[in-house]
Amino acid sequence: MDIAEVARRSGVPASTLRFYEKKGLISSLGRQGLRRVFNDNILERLALIALGRAAGFSLDEIGSMIGSKGDPNIDRELLVNKADELDKTIKSLIAVRDGLRHAAVCSAPSHMECPKFRRLLGLAASGVISRKDVGMLSPKKAL
Repeated sequence: MDIAEVARRSGVPASTLRFYEKKGLISSLGRQGLRRVFNDNILERLALIALGRAAGFSLDEIGSMIGSKGDPNIDRELLVNKADELDKTIKSLIAVRDGLRHAAVCSAPSHMECPKFRRLLGLAASGVISRKDVGMLSPKKAL
């Protein structure tokens, strides 16, 4: 399957496929003319990469899990650790969501006088909640 077909079927841009190949996450069989050609299992490999990215793994972590031969060798302890990290992020996001909902209907004269909003500000100031938490669970581009 050539790179254009892989890009069309996977939704991953050709530039990202070339980047993944440079990083060693995928490999082409060679070229047909000027176009890279990939094995049929490339779509499954790209799905593994997408799942890893959605879970918040770095490309280097994903590379170590899928190996150079294409057979996944996923460290179960790493999965448990990532799941624990996601649990913490979810807990933090729930606190933010609940604080924002409360602030939206709070009867205090201003948000700065609302005890729950002030507590939310304190969590943000101390780094307990951060943009990283929100970004981890939001949709990301392939890179």
